[in-house]
Amino acid sequence: MSSRLETFRAMVAQHPDNVLARFGLANEALKEGLHAEAAEQLRAYLAAYDDEGNGFGRLALALERLGRVDEAKDALHAGIGAARRFGHPSMAAEFEARLEELEEG
Repeated sequence: MSSRLETFRAMVAQHPDNVLARFGLANEALKEGLHAEAAEQLRAYLAAYDDEGNGFGRLALALERLGRVDEAKDALHAGIGAARRFGHPSMAAEFEARLEELEEG
């Protein structure tokens, strides 16, 4: 386990309402292949923070790697909406392409 992962875990344990610490922990968990932990942290982050889309894309990735494709699609749909709402058309287009790939196979 990386020391960064442990640092973020400690931060979240001390300050569970710190959404940026949760996002950091989720990213480190993704890097380590800890997809369930990443998904859990991303869900908590997204429940508390009006993300511009990136968090939904990361959640979709974690869920896809866990074999939870329907949930990954839902995350991408939410990410598309958030990206559009915040004026990020290229992110929305990227998520739409990922969604098409998931629906095809």
